[in-house]
Amino acid sequence: MNSNIKSAYMSMAPDVAKKFKYWQTRTIIVSMIGYAMFYFVRKNLSIAMPAMQADLGITKTELGLFLTLHGLIYGISKFINGFIGDRVNARFFMITGLVLSSACNLIFGFSSAVLVFGIVWMVNGWFQGMGFPPCARLLTHWVPPKELATKMSIWNTSHSIGAGLVVIICGYVVSWGWRWCFFFPSAIALGGAVALWFGLRDIPASVGLPEICPEGVSQEEAEHKDTSEEFKQFVRKKVFLNPYIWIIGVANFFVYTIRYAVLDWGPTLLSEWKGFSVHNAGWMVAGFEISGILGMLSAGWVTDKFFGGRGPRVCVICMALATVFIFLFWQLSSPPMWLASLVLMAAGFFIYGPQALVGISASNLATKRAAATATGFTGLFGYASTLVSGWGLGYLVDNFGWSCAIRALIGVGFIGTIIFLMAWKAKADGYND
Repeated sequence: MNSNIKSAYMSMAPDVAKKFKYWQTRTIIVSMIGYAMFYFVRKNLSIAMPAMQADLGITKTELGLFLTLHGLIYGISKFINGFIGDRVNARFFMITGLVLSSACNLIFGFSSAVLVFGIVWMVNGWFQGMGFPPCARLLTHWVPPKELATKMSIWNTSHSIGAGLVVIICGYVVSWGWRWCFFFPSAIALGGAVALWFGLRDIPASVGLPEICPEGVSQEEAEHKDTSEEFKQFVRKKVFLNPYIWIIGVANFFVYTIRYAVLDWGPTLLSEWKGFSVHNAGWMVAGFEISGILGMLSAGWVTDKFFGGRGPRVCVICMALATVFIFLFWQLSSPPMWLASLVLMAAGFFIYGPQALVGISASNLATKRAAATATGFTGLFGYASTLVSGWGLGYLVDNFGWSCAIRALIGVGFIGTIIFLMAWKAKADGYND
């Protein structure tokens, strides 16, 4: 353990430090499982979409509208619940969101009316916004700032694990009918809620442990409890008046446009434009997610090891390379499955670096006292991207074809790279400001 990391645990007795490390590891693993379950009842729609078009006659523009409304509500929910998530018990908050999101999926699966689909998927978006804020609270309370990029990148693989598994599972169960893409994942997610109940707790104090003391921060400061007015002033300074939070938030719009374009439209794009079966397309999108796991882990390690915790610098490199591979995918004409998969996986490897590092950077810059608020704020920009990745792409494909949509994504990647460059001088964290 290096001296910077060791200093975070120096104030603890050896037996207390050992217990802390046990609960830290347990919290990371259990919250990873729980957040992966949120993806089971969010990214299942992408596999069901081709079958829903055939069965119900729904257009891509209408399906894109579902995705956009869901994403906008999710972004607003994540932002508002970020304020709540910094102040309430993370265990109860996360379980409530997962159970209610699973219920929305069951209702969706039993429905046939387009209006009902839209309303239920919007409500689901709200409950989905109760997933990440409690995790941001937990991670910043259990992990020291000098370890956060590495360990939060490990935690962040829960996104890809959940999204990858659900598209594989739904790629099989869709043969039973598209409704099973909602029934089956809901059952699994409810099982995940039970695991959260037994495995998760709240911040260190909830199990009788002291708070982490970052460098330059006393134990009294670490355990300081804000009054309502103090918290508002702190959030105003660390989040809303912090230019770097705004820059990485805006850049997050472009990261999520690319990420969700592949997750939401990947199976349809690969089957219609490239001629692959829906079953194989599900595996290819899962490959995008699996390579994203490696990308997140690599980006977190590189950030701590070579960039001193300055995530935006790594985001510049990753965003530029993701754009290059999207360009190469656009250039492929009737490719074999292995080649298309490799190029798509390379794009996934690089786009998931920024996807993880935006939240990590926001958490460190805002400090653990406002981490959920900061990640909710940057998430607001991220999920506003569904205006482009959802309805926007659906409209482009309906009217101009898939090639036009991919060209649009190349432009999105280029703009995102330029915006990340504007945060190059950002500090690693805001604890000593």
